[in-house]
Amino acid sequence: DVLTSPSNTSHWAAEFANGGPRFHLESDWQLGSAVLWKTDEGKVVVEGNITACEPYTLLRYTVFDTNMAKPKFTAEDGITFKLSESEGKTNLHILQGDFASIPDGNGEKYRDMSKKIWEKVLPIVKALAEKTS
Repeated sequence: DVLTSPSNTSHWAAEFANGGPRFHLESDWQLGSAVLWKTDEGKVVVEGNITACEPYTLLRYTVFDTNMAKPKFTAEDGITFKLSESEGKTNLHILQGDFASIPDGNGEKYRDMSKKIWEKVLPIVKALAEKTS
């Protein structure tokens, strides 16, 4: 719910705005479906598709800035959320990549920028998960 509900994604996805307009995620979260990162005004700023979906275990979707050309990608690229349980607690593992496929040598820049954003996002996700559990 924290990763897919619009009421929750609006809290953590806003960190990706990086000083720009706030946005949230919209999707029906079914395999192959679109994932749209929309501003509060409804403009799509990032788009992608669900490439893997196993409820309560795995969610992966591609992410493409609508202002850039789409790089070559595979179904393994994008943002991957893996959930597992250990000792009565849910563990979340997040993987984002492949930044090497970003054109014009900008991969390293976007990797570093994403790392800083995830450092802000993860505490929000954790707090939301603990609040709703």
